Amino acid sequence: MRISGLVGASALALVLSSGAFAQEASLDLVEPIAEYKIYVSEKVAKLVEDTTAFTAAVKAGEVDKAKALFAPTRLSYEAIEPIAELFSDLDVSIDSRADDYEKAEADPEFPGFHRIEYGLWEKNSAEGLAPVADKLLADVKELEGRIASLTFPPEKVVGGAAVLMEEVAATKISGEEDRYSHTDLWDFRGNFDGARKIVDLVRPLIAEKEADFLKTVDANFATVDTTLAKYKDGEGYVTYDKLTEDDRKVLAAAVNTLAEDLSTLRGKLGLD
Repeated sequence: MRISGLVGASALALVLSSGAFAQEASLDLVEPIAEYKIYVSEKVAKLVEDTTAFTAAVKAGEVDKAKALFAPTRLSYEAIEPIAELFSDLDVSIDSRADDYEKAEADPEFPGFHRIEYGLWEKNSAEGLAPVADKLLADVKELEGRIASLTFPPEKVVGGAAVLMEEVAATKISGEEDRYSHTDLWDFRGNFDGARKIVDLVRPLIAEKEADFLKTVDANFATVDTTLAKYKDGEGYVTYDKLTEDDRKVLAAAVNTLAEDLSTLRGKLGLD
């Protein structure tokens, strides 16, 4: 392409400077991405450990034990969801909902955590769930193996902070995800922790230039954290059906505000 005149020269300079900025941003992100992969690897190892115990309880017909393990087991998956979703086949098999299947809960293809959740809470039974449990554990182990060999895309990692909170706002505030157990607040916590981890890892790269942005984001994280803390119950949370409509609106407002701020994070790191 021929570039003529001052406008063309300016345009070329802008392209070159943008490319240099993007390259510099990518280099700066090497360490945070490496640290994030360690974080994800630890979470998925915990997911395998917890899913092993959870599925063993399901297969043994220990309904109450399986119910108690369901939400804590999912916590690790929710924290790393932007990475898990890079493997769409496994994400569907592990975490899809009845709505995704023609016959809903009655569909034999309905798999994973939510199929087991349906049996445990709606049927109060683990009958017929052993094959589902075996497949879930196999899928979680497969996820661990794939993540171990994955090169983490920087834009997916940084963008994941917003994705996690946007998912809460779009599909979880309504209570549709854990509709049988109402353990949604555990999922919120996993998403929240995963988003905050990403921000903390990239914080040193933008601390000087984006001090006001970080101050705002930290205040919004604190608001969501304080709101979730209201519903603590022992080591976990009250069931989501105990929240009033006003409670949900307050939580939704805090989550939406945080998600909007985090949606600009990629741009601040030259990844848009």
